Amino acid sequence: MQLDVFTLVPHAFAWLTEQRPVAAVLGTELDLRLFSYRDMTPLRAGQVDDEPYGGGAGMVLRVDVAAAALDAVYGGVPDHRVIALTPQGRQLTQDVVEELAAEETLTLLSARFEGFDERVVQHLASDAISIGPYVLSNGDLPAMVLVDAIARRLPGAIREESGTVESFSAELEGGLEYPHYTRPAEFRGWHVPDVLLSGDHGKIEDWRREQSRRRTVT
Repeated sequence: MQLDVFTLVPHAFAWLTEQRPVAAVLGTELDLRLFSYRDMTPLRAGQVDDEPYGGGAGMVLRVDVAAAALDAVYGGVPDHRVIALTPQGRQLTQDVVEELAAEETLTLLSARFEGFDERVVQHLASDAISIGPYVLSNGDLPAMVLVDAIARRLPGAIREESGTVESFSAELEGGLEYPHYTRPAEFRGWHVPDVLLSGDHGKIEDWRREQSRRRTVT
């Protein structure tokens, strides 16, 4: 997969590329490219944002800046999916992650705060995604969340021999993961459920599925 991220702070992604799952697939299953709006802006002194028409607090990424960045890299708006990361987008779920991980090429557009000129979302992006109904000070954080979520669905990102069952997996019928306990079996009067100490794997499996269902519906 080729995953391109347009950002105001490319170096913010450095730590992410050194950690699993991204590090495990980088250069093999994942070609992650980071582009700075400031390197391609048509404005002077690296300007990329401006005050919105009509007033109001904050700065937003200009449409001409975003367009210039896409022009510089692709020669225009690319044919593949371009995702604007904004609180107004569709909610990120595991189903959406699976959908995106199946793409051959993706482009992510990040910005400050809620921060796009609306024409970026309407005319330059083909999709808009939100990681939650809140505003962040760093618009690169949603991009990092999406990069991490997608990377871990690529072959080789997760050690398959570990036998890990994760939240939203088919084994849990799309539900949340059951609780885990480790040694000691008793600590400060807090006990591991007896079923997990029973050695009866059938009962343990039933218990885990029931716990997953309870967590999912609450």
